[in-house]
Amino acid sequence: MATATVDDILSDLPPGCASLILRPTCANLRIKRLLIVEADDTLVDPRAALVLLVGVRGRSALPAVRRLLGNPPLALAIKGGHEELAEVEELLRDTGTGLLGVDPGTDWDRFVAIVNDRVHPRSYQSEVLTLLEEDLFAIAQTTARLTSSHVVIEDAANKVLAYSTVTNDIDELRKASILARRGPRKYELLLKDIGAYRELHRTRLPVRVPARPQEGLRERVAVTLFAGHRIMGYVWLQETGDGFAEDVEHVLTGSATRAAAELIRYRNHQAVTMREDRIVRILSGPAEAAAVAHSEKMPANRPAVLLLIGMTADETQADDAALRHGELANLASIHAAAYKASAMVGQFKGDTAVVIPGLQSSNAKAGLRSLAEAIVGDATKHLGITPFVAIGQVARDLSALHSTTAKTEALLRAMRRAGHTAVAVENDFEVEILLRDAIVSFSGSTFRHPTLWRLLRDDPDLAETLRIYFEESLDVAECAHRMGLHKNTVYYRISKVGRMTGLDFTDPRHSLVALLHVQEWADMYREQVGKK
Repeated sequence: MATATVDDILSDLPPGCASLILRPTCANLRIKRLLIVEADDTLVDPRAALVLLVGVRGRSALPAVRRLLGNPPLALAIKGGHEELAEVEELLRDTGTGLLGVDPGTDWDRFVAIVNDRVHPRSYQSEVLTLLEEDLFAIAQTTARLTSSHVVIEDAANKVLAYSTVTNDIDELRKASILARRGPRKYELLLKDIGAYRELHRTRLPVRVPARPQEGLRERVAVTLFAGHRIMGYVWLQETGDGFAEDVEHVLTGSATRAAAELIRYRNHQAVTMREDRIVRILSGPAEAAAVAHSEKMPANRPAVLLLIGMTADETQADDAALRHGELANLASIHAAAYKASAMVGQFKGDTAVVIPGLQSSNAKAGLRSLAEAIVGDATKHLGITPFVAIGQVARDLSALHSTTAKTEALLRAMRRAGHTAVAVENDFEVEILLRDAIVSFSGSTFRHPTLWRLLRDDPDLAETLRIYFEESLDVAECAHRMGLHKNTVYYRISKVGRMTGLDFTDPRHSLVALLHVQEWADMYREQVGKK
């Protein structure tokens, strides 16, 4: 049993929350319990207890304190300052009971929570269980969005572990099971009578249970959560009026894989937060990837791929960005699990990373593109965001996956800058990636064409004209059309640059020098505008 001294508790409380007015005679005795007592209550066994006397403060606590002296506790906590509790202190001085003066503005609930955490610290198992619940509720909510249904996740004994947001479209069975946190016995028997559980135990595929209006039951789709041959629980979907979508079984399969993984991790007493670390470890190098593969029993000697999923710049700066990141990761994890049960999803440098090991071959781009498009489609439809999915090069095996990370990151950055392509592989943005790499290298050098650089900084209109001129492949007419200018104006500005700098844009070498300067100016200009 965990215990604490009075000093331990005081060290945990915020400054000004409480002060020690009278130290217990046996200051080293351990507080084993926290008791909350009202002024009229009588204590049965206050030994080794810190008693919180609530409902009274200062001198008005004296009658209650006198009653407690027949069986004094180890320490008393009463609201009031030193002066207000002077008579209480005098009364307790010869009893051996300690006295804590609690600031009158302190919320008792907060005080109790802090003391309980010290006297009865949460076990590792209870912390993992809390994390497990949070993850299962997120899976249930995301699945409900993707399938337009109500979702309940149960354990093998039909205890409700998590469920999606309750609406008016749920039937009596679902209402009763949520309120009681388990399915009513008569409905469990009914489902057994119609063979639902028999079918669920026979297959790993989703099972449809027809509606039974006479029993008040709507149509359902369910799937069993397996760990090997052991049944871990069930995921139930109840239709909410519009019927199930065509891909309901595909989504439910992914949800079941994710939920089963969380339950297995809890059974093994592994912290749920390790998921993020696994992604980072796999992408850090061959040795770490091999270690993760061994501990997770993942196929390490077959092709693997990294997908990076990012939101737009505006979405990442929104007030609800953190929430959206979590929702996007949950959505991606369900689709990824449906694609490959061994897929892992976590955060990597602020974006969502999907690692898919055990591919059948290195020629998997078509299937991966379909997976990415499904993620984008559902994120757009159900989350109101349009993410970018960068599909990395397929590595020969999991240990080589880290070598593709930098290029996948570069691809995602190129997609964000372009803003028009939601799903892409490296070949789709090869020129942009190479150009950006050249610009980064150029920005790190000390060389600049002094006249050109001065012109770009001093004349934003001329600089923007030059930028669009390059974007339109040195086509004056298209540049003028985009900027809403007369062609002669564009001719004049381009000629002015040539006259003042000595650069000839018909020479590829001169054009390349100018392009690098213009791109660096554009990056600096966008950064300045962003700060405003």
